[in-house]
Order: sequence, then C-alpha cells, then structure tokens
Amino acid sequence: MISAARIIALAAAAILLPFMAQAGSYPEKSITFICPYSAGGGGDTASRMIAKLAGDMMGVKINVENKTGGGATIGIGAVAKSKPDGYTVGFVSTSPITIRPHMMKAPYHPLKDFSYIGQFVASSQPLVVLKGSPHKTLDDVIAYAKANPSKLRWSTSVQRGGPHVAVEAMFKAEGAKATFIPFKGGSKVLAALLGKTIDVAMISEGNKATLDGQTRILAEGTPNKNPVAPNAPILTDRGYPLAPAIFFGVAGPAGLSDEVLQKWDEVLAKVVQSPEFKALASQRKWSLDFAGHKAFTKTVIADYNAAKKAVADIGMK
Repeated sequence: MISAARIIALAAAAILLPFMAQAGSYPEKSITFICPYSAGGGGDTASRMIAKLAGDMMGVKINVENKTGGGATIGIGAVAKSKPDGYTVGFVSTSPITIRPHMMKAPYHPLKDFSYIGQFVASSQPLVVLKGSPHKTLDDVIAYAKANPSKLRWSTSVQRGGPHVAVEAMFKAEGAKATFIPFKGGSKVLAALLGKTIDVAMISEGNKATLDGQTRILAEGTPNKNPVAPNAPILTDRGYPLAPAIFFGVAGPAGLSDEVLQKWDEVLAKVVQSPEFKALASQRKWSLDFAGHKAFTKTVIADYNAAKKAVADIGMK
C-alpha cells in the first residue's frame, strides 16, 4: 500500500512537472539589445519599445545598449561578434545590411555572420514630384532625363542607401542621366523639393507633404504596393534592377538555436500587434509588417544579392 506521504509527493510532482519542464528554457537571464543608432532617433525608439514589451513577455530584463558609428556598422558588427546564445541581439535596418557592405568594408558579412530573427516594420519609399510638376508619370521623368542629360535634379534621404541605389539603377537601365543632390536627412530633402531646388525625390512613407496632397507619387521603390497610391508602379515590376525592402528588424549572431528563434518569432509577432507598438508606429508613420525568421532571412538574401549586382552595374562606391 502506498503511504500517505508517498501520495502527497506524487501529487506535488504532478503539479510541478509542467514548471520543471520549463526549467532551463530560453531566456533564463537578461538580454542585451544593441542599437546601432544614437538615442532619440527612430531606431533607438523602436529598440527601446521592443526591449520593454518583449522583456515583459519573456519575463526577463532586456537592456538597450547604443553602439553608434560607421553608418551603423559598428553596432551591427558587435551583434555579429557576440556569443550565439540568444543573450545579445540587435536592431538592423536596410542599408547597413543589404547596401553598404557592397560599397565599404564592413566588420561583418551579412549572409554569413547573422541569424535574422524577424522584421517588424517595412516602410514604403515613394518617388515623388510636386503636385504641379510637369512630370505626371514615371515615363515623363525618364523621358526628360534622356532628353536633357544631367538637368533633372533629384535626391533621397540616405546617400548610398537602398533608395539611392534603386533610382540610380533605374536611370542606368534607361540610359538616362540625372544629377543627385545630397542632403542630410529626409526633412531637408523634402524642403528642397517643396522649394523647387530639386525636381524629384524618393522619400519615406506617410510624410505630411504627401498626405496633404502637396506631392504626387510616381512610383514605389520597395517590393510592396504603396498604401497611399496603390496604383503607382513598383520599380522592379517595370523591369528595373532593384526595389529593396526598407525594413526594421532584429538579428543575432549566426548560429542561434531553433529554441531562441522560435521564442523570438512568437514574442516579436505579439509585440508588433500590441497597442503600445501600434501607437508608436502611428506616431512615427511606420507601416507595421511582421516577418518571422524564415521570411525575413529570405528577404535579406534576395535584396543583398540584387543590390550587389545593381551597385556593380552603376559603379557606385
């Protein structure tokens, strides 16, 4: 006959078994989240919101550490060099991953040194002109640039970034010549367009001038339909070489375990759907677009390879 003490011990074990099974599961301690951008910017704000929400969901502290410099390559390089145990991850975005390594020596290889955990934002990048511009369509812009070499003036917010390469590749494919005018930041590019210093700009989505009807969208520079102008042609649909995804995402060093990747897939999907993150996205004019580990990795590989060819073809350094 089983003693009363034995029965109590077995019952206790049955109650504790589910919790014991979780012992040793990821995460067991605090996580470092490296942001390669300075405090106060969009990348930093997103990193801190993700750290707070994901940390609460995982039951651990996620500490944001800003490591800036090198066009974000220093912080991203620190992620690549970290131990692949899931306790150091970081914020990644388009240019330092799919574009810049083709133009400069980066302290990492985008296709060898990372585990791409997930994407949480995919921004639109419309090519726009002023509403009163004589260029009514993308074909008008191309025709003018062909007929008037180097007279068309244009810009984008990130010099040598994805949109810059995409538009230069478009002109190259058409045998057209336009003049790129560099500015520091999207607000200055928009001011130059509104002040007629430039004729065309590729800008971030949801800007006030576009929403107020001051500009006209001629094309979309990413793989997705533009939510403001869904009929605007996507550059690659027109046969041009590049329309890179403009993403915000999370990555870790190469070799993260399936357990870590699955946990972040689950948690990041919930973060993106949370009221707090939706409110931040609305304030910042971001398009929330979650992609898990597999889909995000596929996007990065495709865009990295497409950008490599485009950069080589147009001779951009």
